[in-house]
Amino acid sequence: MDAKAKEQFRWKFYSLALQLNAIILLGALAVLALFLAPVPFRYPAVAILLIAAAVLGYSFQKKYYLTKAWLDEQPDKKDEG
Repeated sequence: MDAKAKEQFRWKFYSLALQLNAIILLGALAVLALFLAPVPFRYPAVAILLIAAAVLGYSFQKKYYLTKAWLDEQPDKKDEG
């Protein structure tokens, strides 16, 4: 993998890591909202947080598979030398 591809991979990985952290955070906030939110807002808050996590999870999955396919296309330095 050349330097340009390594830089691209670093940013792709960084983006995926941030998205995954956001999904985990939204799930944790949904659990907290279930117990700590005021009663009239409890279930709508949980639903909104879980829907946001699901949408972000779907986006993450698509980006993950695209990045994995891109990475598989990159030549290895070990194979060249």
